[in-house]
Amino acid sequence: MTFRLVTPLLIAAAAPPLGGCAISINDPGAPSPSVARAAAASLAIRFEGIETPKGQIMLSVFDNAAAHDQNGAPVRVAAVPVDGTTAVASFEGLAPGDYAVKAFHDIDSDGKMGTNPFGMPLEPYAFSNNAKVQGGPPRWEAARFPVVAGANTIRITIK
Repeated sequence: MTFRLVTPLLIAAAAPPLGGCAISINDPGAPSPSVARAAAASLAIRFEGIETPKGQIMLSVFDNAAAHDQNGAPVRVAAVPVDGTTAVASFEGLAPGDYAVKAFHDIDSDGKMGTNPFGMPLEPYAFSNNAKVQGGPPRWEAARFPVVAGANTIRITIK
């Protein structure tokens, strides 16, 4: 069975920008900008257990099961430089709800996960909730976590 993670840089053009939330001024049902900002969430993702202090952590953040489980478009992507045993990615303007993260440590900084001829990863990887791999990447149910209005922080161990 092949093991595939979405490469964030290849799909960055399809993802929304890292900041802000979009609301239509002409939509009478849309909350006012101040209400939308008050309900927005921030998310800090702390990657731990990094054994090779170089390269970058490539990550994709998903907000639904279909996108996560079927390699659909993430709501956010990032490439975070690694300079030590930890790295932190931060996102602003998220809507409260459930999210899941897929990440890998791009040690050689080539923008893609190194794999063997059978599709098995050669670079360290991780998922939110430190969800375990069982014949492929974990499903949404194993990786999802709640994000509430305000500041949120999660920890993910790179293996």
